[in-house]
Amino acid sequence: MRVAIVCDWLLGTGGAERVVLELHHMFPEAPIYTSQYDKNPKIWFGDKWFEDADIRTTWLQKLPKSLKKFLPVLRAWTFSRLDLDDYDLVISSSGAEAKFVKTKGKHITYCHSPTHYYWGRYEEYLRHPGFGRLDLLARLGLRLLVGPMRYWDHKAAQRPDYFIANSNYTKGQIKKYYGRDAVVIHPPVDIERFKISASGGSSILRKGFVTAGRQVPYKKIDLAVKAATKLNTPLVVIGRGADHSKLKRVAGRSITFLTNVADEEMPEKLAQAEAFIFPGVDDFGIVAVEALAAGTPVIAYRDGGALDYVDTSNGLFFEEQTAESLAKAMQEFSKLSFNHSRIAEQAEQFSTANFRTNVQPFLKSLKKND
Repeated sequence: MRVAIVCDWLLGTGGAERVVLELHHMFPEAPIYTSQYDKNPKIWFGDKWFEDADIRTTWLQKLPKSLKKFLPVLRAWTFSRLDLDDYDLVISSSGAEAKFVKTKGKHITYCHSPTHYYWGRYEEYLRHPGFGRLDLLARLGLRLLVGPMRYWDHKAAQRPDYFIANSNYTKGQIKKYYGRDAVVIHPPVDIERFKISASGGSSILRKGFVTAGRQVPYKKIDLAVKAATKLNTPLVVIGRGADHSKLKRVAGRSITFLTNVADEEMPEKLAQAEAFIFPGVDDFGIVAVEALAAGTPVIAYRDGGALDYVDTSNGLFFEEQTAESLAKAMQEFSKLSFNHSRIAEQAEQFSTANFRTNVQPFLKSLKKND
């Protein structure tokens, strides 16, 4: 089949980009259409970042990458104008506007989430647009545009022939906002990079807790900082973001902030902790699965993608999204014991190899149905 891959943008090395990278490995001859592409992002674990791929950007590539947040309307219009009629199969990897493409062949959307700023996180974006001094203007623009953009986003979501969701949580969101059914195929996680050998895993001294991710409001990292401060227990906070100064203000002496952890250091940082704290509601949450791959249990808020991989064998949930509820779970955790090697083994179900193994029969079933 003649295959094309479409994605919202390629400007970083996050979970959405990793899905595109695996799709590229599966279909190396397929061109990748995207709005903007950064040829030299910070590469994780030394991988070649689309070095041999046929990347085809839109006219938005001419604009500064820093303007990405300002371009949803232009991206939607641009993707809808792409000429993809020559392809038998188009696979869009989308949490925003890539699904707007029109095709004559089959169209499958791997959906990371219904567009956050129109649907599930609309209120959060109103409170914290993330535009700095332009927040007031961003709020005004979002209020004015959300009505028509919800209409067009919903309409675009009817174009794909099939939806794949990255988690059961996202599957529910797709049904709720788009009225579409979806098959769940979890995203690829580089399990091998975080795997700790049996001998290494048993000799590692685990002390305190760790959390990691972009320090923005919806990640709720402040809950981890407040809970650990209340308990006066060690917590390592890895990452940076708009909330960094706020987090430092509420942190006690037991909190350590690391803003420049190299990618190759992450497996060791995760493996040195007693547990990884995952306090937000994420569509999937790759960093939490990476912690499991390092043999580290996860303490997660009972919602979102975490429901697909956290259970009593590899962690526990806290029930209310408050520092008090999390602190209670952290105290409960101290009374439990876990098999770190077994936790790492369980995480292998989310490997890149399993991603391909799950996607390929799905594609074959579509050919049979044709």
